[in-house]
Amino acid sequence: MNIYEVITKQSQIYDSFYLYDESCILDNTQKLLDSFPGVEFLYSVKCNPNTNVLNCVFGQGFGADAASLGEVLLSCKAGLPKEKIYYSAPGKTLKDIRESIEKSFLIADSIDEIHRIQKVAEEMDIKVKIGLRINPDFTYLTDSGVSSKFGIDEDQAAEFITNSSCDRVRINGIHVHLKSQELDANILAGYHKKMFVLAEKFDKLCGGLEYLNLGSGIGIPYEEGDAPFDLSYLSSSMEKELAGFKTICSDTKVMIEVGRFAVCKSGVYVTKVLDRKVSHGKTYIILKNTMNGFIRPSLAKMVLSYTNELSPKGTEPLFTSRNAFSFITLKEGDEEETVTLVGNLCTSADVIAEDITLPRLEAGDLVVINNAGGYAAVLSPIQFSSQEKPAELFLTAKGDITV
Repeated sequence: MNIYEVITKQSQIYDSFYLYDESCILDNTQKLLDSFPGVEFLYSVKCNPNTNVLNCVFGQGFGADAASLGEVLLSCKAGLPKEKIYYSAPGKTLKDIRESIEKSFLIADSIDEIHRIQKVAEEMDIKVKIGLRINPDFTYLTDSGVSSKFGIDEDQAAEFITNSSCDRVRINGIHVHLKSQELDANILAGYHKKMFVLAEKFDKLCGGLEYLNLGSGIGIPYEEGDAPFDLSYLSSSMEKELAGFKTICSDTKVMIEVGRFAVCKSGVYVTKVLDRKVSHGKTYIILKNTMNGFIRPSLAKMVLSYTNELSPKGTEPLFTSRNAFSFITLKEGDEEETVTLVGNLCTSADVIAEDITLPRLEAGDLVVINNAGGYAAVLSPIQFSSQEKPAELFLTAKGDITV
């Protein structure tokens, strides 16, 4: 049974649903494992925390990049041990720290947070190893730093390590994340080179680093004209840089985070036509749970309505590019028409495509949206208007459907 046969069968049960394909996730994660021997991978849980997706990715040996206490607990529930869970997020509370300190490796995002971790460690009468998220003195493209809500400025981090009186805390790793969705492997390779130099600096300051988290960045093609990321190029560069780094920091574990590369292409969002109408010569197709079910196509329409730029700068993970999503119908026939696809919410912002040509659609027909495996259900305002929530279905490699 092919994917469209599965979609048709499930549409007899659900009016709107996500479908995640396990075989696709397994293929994508295996590509990463094959391309980067000697590197460990963390999955960004925030990308898609669906239980079946987590079990699949973690089953490939990936650890968790957790951005909240909730994601730490989800990762624990999925069976990951503490040493595979890295909790990196700004603004951790004392409660967050208390409830995660024995379940994950904490990555401190500020000097104040280090002092909060020290306070909890004193309360529990323990010593704790933590990582630091660094805001480095470079970017992907420049050799100077910029201000950021994330991390501790490189010079501040170095000064703290040198002069710290936090006797319950030991810095044993560093983490940097500057950008997502990079499609130029050469740019990402240059960033990795800078990161290895940074790690050598902090290895000396800390008396040894147990891990270096290079962050994310490996992008995926959304639009038809996007070239796939050149994993082979980055693999060759990483092999060379890693060999040099290991001569200095032989015991330091090197990690890369991924989210959408593993799961985004595995998912589609399926919605059903509820109604059609013509107003002043314009044909509207009204669909079930669009903006509230899968918000990113609607956000793209909003962004584009505010600018005349052909390629507005992306703001991940909310907006990637002009044509990041395709709209596919399973309708056969020669008759086509120009339509605007809208949802059933009581807001004019609920538009996902305007003036596109599709086969003539009637109530009950299906529209399938691609690139829905990552930053999709998790971002959408599903509570808006108290609509029926879209289902999330998982197509196993054996061909079974799991809810």
